[in-house]
Amino acid sequence: MSPREQEVPPTGCCEAEPESPKQNGEIPEHRRCENEEERQQQEAEEEEEKSSDEGFMGMTPLLQAHHAMERMEEFVHKMWEGRWRVIPHDVLPDWLKDNDYLLHGHRPPMPSFRACFKSIFRIHTETGNIWTHLLGCLFFLCLGIVYMFRPNMSFVAPFQEKIVIGMFFLGAILCLSFSWLFHTVYCHSEGVSRVFSKLDYSGIAFLIMGSFVPWLYYSFYCSPQPCFIYLIVVCILGVSAITVSQCDFFATPQYRGVRAGVFVGLGLSGVVPTLHFVISEGFLRATTMGQMGWLFLMATLYITGACLYAARIPERFFPGKCDIWFHSHQLFHILVVAGAFVHFHGVSNLQEFRYTAGAGCAEEGAL
Repeated sequence: MSPREQEVPPTGCCEAEPESPKQNGEIPEHRRCENEEERQQQEAEEEEEKSSDEGFMGMTPLLQAHHAMERMEEFVHKMWEGRWRVIPHDVLPDWLKDNDYLLHGHRPPMPSFRACFKSIFRIHTETGNIWTHLLGCLFFLCLGIVYMFRPNMSFVAPFQEKIVIGMFFLGAILCLSFSWLFHTVYCHSEGVSRVFSKLDYSGIAFLIMGSFVPWLYYSFYCSPQPCFIYLIVVCILGVSAITVSQCDFFATPQYRGVRAGVFVGLGLSGVVPTLHFVISEGFLRATTMGQMGWLFLMATLYITGACLYAARIPERFFPGKCDIWFHSHQLFHILVVAGAFVHFHGVSNLQEFRYTAGAGCAEEGAL
């Protein structure tokens, strides 16, 4: 047998045999197999390193970009809050359009309560509306605290009378508080505007109901039965007005006259007890003891304010001239505060008369 015939070809690719030179430019099978394993292992390591690098190099820029975006949004938000400009009426969204005769000076929609409250110190169409009732609220709050802490010796029935007069102060403070809050935040969003407008209208009803309580108490001091009946009627009418004001359509500009009519009607419900008092006590006694003059002045102020509000006077006759100051809503606010103070003055005189007359009622017939 020749040496060529005695050579045995390799039977596997992984047998440990001495390396042989390349034959015809090809790599032996066992080396090819080892290279394949090394290449696969190397590719696996590279894949692992690549994914690790991507996780480190990919996530970090994303996080940095996210934080940078947050900082940018915060910066823009602060700049926007501090540097917003008033806009004309025609570019307002529909839910912010209320008075067509106020042509310029409106706040834009500001979906930030912080921006809304900061706008109190800026000049725009709501500046006067906010401050008239904000200052009025603080005034009646301080006045109520002083009055409630008066010495008991100044009252015939301290507990009852402080509760009765306290109802007036509560109604006035709620009305003025809800009002200035509404005018402050109603540009926040449509939903916020709707909620606070309902509170605003409810506050007006609270003021009217609270105003009736001390007047009826002192006017019918010796006639508790009609006093109780009138109080029940006023409360029913007031709750009805509050219920109607919770309807969404009630706050729309088309129902401006209806809103004024509802609250004027609630106030005019006092005509019946007033006539009862005048007939039973006589006109002279009603004007002196009953303080009818102050009551009439209060009603005049309230009704005049409501009529100006409903008719949008004076801006109706001077479009664009009363955008910031002296438009109808501001005048309405001023007259409401004035009317509330006049009513308080009249009630104070009634209380003083009751203190002078004493707790008895039989002696009053001789006066």
